[in-house]
Amino acid sequence: MQPGLFITGTDTDVGKTVLTSCLLAAMRHRGVNAVPMKPIQTGCEQIDGRLRAPDLDFCLRAAGMTGDIAPYDSMCPYRFVPACSPHLAARQAGTPIDTDRITSEFESLRRQFEIILVEGAGGILVPLGEETMTIDLVKQLDLRVVVATRPGLGTLNHTLLTLFYLREHGARIAGVVFMETKPTTWGDIECDNRATIESLGRVPILGTVPYLHDLDPFSPPAKNLVSAGNAILDALEASM
Repeated sequence: MQPGLFITGTDTDVGKTVLTSCLLAAMRHRGVNAVPMKPIQTGCEQIDGRLRAPDLDFCLRAAGMTGDIAPYDSMCPYRFVPACSPHLAARQAGTPIDTDRITSEFESLRRQFEIILVEGAGGILVPLGEETMTIDLVKQLDLRVVVATRPGLGTLNHTLLTLFYLREHGARIAGVVFMETKPTTWGDIECDNRATIESLGRVPILGTVPYLHDLDPFSPPAKNLVSAGNAILDALEASM
């Protein structure tokens, strides 16, 4: 069994956390002992005396997992309060981001769980430090990459650039998932975007996560997340 997946996106707010939640909820519904990992989280808040990672907490709630399980610090080793780029948040906090530490925490999680779903911050060229970017972490963890992207106008350039850069740096691309971050009616543009990305990007399209207007991670497990995740997992298995 593969040790995990790296979930990245073409931009921020493209739906990476919802996609990670879908995959996590579906895996755990299938009896797989999976866990999310958000190596770097900005925009954290102090809750009950602990700095919480909102993306990680969302995934845990959506999958019916408690946010107080023991390896929380391994699941999110770098947590910063400012809601900005990781490298800027780290600089302001005086805490450089060490990808070796992230890899060590990943290996610790591997000893406890079957599958680790790693959600990156922003896209693959988001800086983590003066000389490191997310792509360096992708290469270091050596996980298959799932790319979250938007289906509408403007997605071609962002998605194809992401796929090209991943491939040029030796990353293993699992496929692309279209994320409807708002109510979307698929027309000629969206359908052609899907076909073009699949053809020019030379990548499987793993499916579409529809806009989940009734998403309620506080009532886990969210059935709509499980349903969307199952479809993506089936596509992943079929593409291997």
